[in-house]
Amino acid sequence: MSETALSTPSTDKKGRIIDALMELSGERVFESISITDIATRAGVSLADFRDSFPSKGAVLGAFNRRIDRIVLSGASDTLDGEPAKERLFEVLMRRLDAMAPFRSGMQGIAHWARREPLSAAALNRESLNSMRFMLEAAGIGADGMVGALKLQGLVIAFARVLDVWFTDEEPAFPATLAALDHELTRGEAMVGRAENLHRLTAPFRALAQAMIAAVYPDRPQTSDHQTGDPPASK
Repeated sequence: MSETALSTPSTDKKGRIIDALMELSGERVFESISITDIATRAGVSLADFRDSFPSKGAVLGAFNRRIDRIVLSGASDTLDGEPAKERLFEVLMRRLDAMAPFRSGMQGIAHWARREPLSAAALNRESLNSMRFMLEAAGIGADGMVGALKLQGLVIAFARVLDVWFTDEEPAFPATLAALDHELTRGEAMVGRAENLHRLTAPFRALAQAMIAAVYPDRPQTSDHQTGDPPASK
């Protein structure tokens, strides 16, 4: 991994707006950045900004999807057959590589999110959607109640890794790699316990669903794969 300048700036208006916000968030407190500031840095009019995005938050969402696309476009089958942890490690390494040119801006956004709980909740929804695709890229399912646990746990774990990455100044990012390995190992153990508990409680859930069906025969039935999956943000 390496942190470089934006050597290939975007040429389309939306891309320039995203780049501008990420640059500005690395230079000043996020709350102080106005839409006019972003438009000026991007070289677009306010009308162009409005046509492209309804808010700063929407620009952040677009940035997140840009990173998703870079990671997913670089997916390969070279790790097929490897343990799930190794596959996910590789995917998240690609994500860190894609984020590298924007590290200072992302650090500013992370600090802002800690000051703004409502904004943090919105960013969490975006992160859940991203991590859903990171798990898919690693060949790991994220359905049902255990899948919801995997998603939220991975969001929290990756946030911890980013906190290390923000201040890791070594060329090969050894502290970041160690943090990623640690978080995935811990997450793997937690998911294993959750899957065991889910398996052990399956007969009780089936009994409860049967009782509900007997009392409310017209009520639609849900399965484990239809519960616990957080809605995708728009």
